[in-house]
Amino acid sequence: MNQQIRQYIQRLEQTLQGDPWYGKSIYKLLGEVPEEIAFVQPGGRSHSAVEILYHMLTWAEFTLNRVQKKPIDDLDAFEKLDWRVIEPAQHGWEEGMAALTATHQELIATLEMADDSLLDEKVDYRDYNFRTLLDGLLTHNIYHVGQIAVVHKLLS
Repeated sequence: MNQQIRQYIQRLEQTLQGDPWYGKSIYKLLGEVPEEIAFVQPGGRSHSAVEILYHMLTWAEFTLNRVQKKPIDDLDAFEKLDWRVIEPAQHGWEEGMAALTATHQELIATLEMADDSLLDEKVDYRDYNFRTLLDGLLTHNIYHVGQIAVVHKLLS
């Protein structure tokens, strides 16, 4: 039985594309940011929307790879992706949103095949379990999309 996993899937879907209690979904908020401001750092020191988006993508990919039990060949290289240097030719706004969506879709599809026992398993390369990882991804996404909303508001 995977009732608890189903709850995580529902929460992910709600925050990503549903009607969450706190306001707009993640995809809706991201879709409102025009690409021309996505690369601007407010005040010249804050993270740009695109930097935050790719940071969110990094941790969505980390979560997906951990749930799929894929080994990390170079943990240091992965950690450097956390706040990667954004090259506009390589890290487009639309491409980042598409990658974030695809990663979450694959994560949800993978979780649909998982059993609740996964939640209590220790995550490879970490000192916590999958329940903590999934709770973390949910709150991480909401926190950072809130930052993107503020950046958008400041620059609009």
